[in-house]
Amino acid sequence: MYFCDKLKTLELIQKYFPDLSAEQIKQFEELEHLYKDWNLKINVVSRKDIDEIYLRHVLHSLGIAKVQGFNPGAEILDVGTGGGFPGIPLAILFPDTNFHLVDSIGKKMKVVDEVKDGLKLKNVKTTNSRVEEITGNYDFIVSRAVAAMPTFVRWTKGKIAKKSEHELKNGILYLKGGDLTVELRDYPKARIYELRDYFEEEFFTTKKVVYLPLKYKP
Repeated sequence: MYFCDKLKTLELIQKYFPDLSAEQIKQFEELEHLYKDWNLKINVVSRKDIDEIYLRHVLHSLGIAKVQGFNPGAEILDVGTGGGFPGIPLAILFPDTNFHLVDSIGKKMKVVDEVKDGLKLKNVKTTNSRVEEITGNYDFIVSRAVAAMPTFVRWTKGKIAKKSEHELKNGILYLKGGDLTVELRDYPKARIYELRDYFEEEFFTTKKVVYLPLKYKP
């Protein structure tokens, strides 16, 4: 039964990302066991979701990669990473990209650190802090619905690098759900990507990636 479950989860990821290396496949395999083990000690993923971690957390996180891939050497900030999403799955997918995962809750960062070490992710840095206290500039800031967009933009102000080297201009890539009409009314340049256009599973029917390019005044 375990083998069948493992095969199914691998197939779910490889269904949409068929070019994974042997090392990446191994890391995605091990991710489930690390989270299930740590979730028994520190509940960072809801018990309802832990058995569907590949659908509700891993593949959901990787939805960002369907909108924008990340260059080698690029700097990505994951704000309010919680248990490590979307940062950990993205770090596996883009092993030559640098990811900085930040959360203000220490027990969650403990799990992230253990998962990072267990997966031997050399491209992940973690900080237990409020994002307002983080210095530095990043090509993209990613997150999963930790706050309404106006609040999130305020938190991350001044943290986007000016020079863009990706297809999309530097900015925010935000995993959200539901009707965003009111939340985004003050952001006419925001672009919404429906994850149902990339993933056929019912879970993604209302899931979105919101891209918000950030402009700089001269």
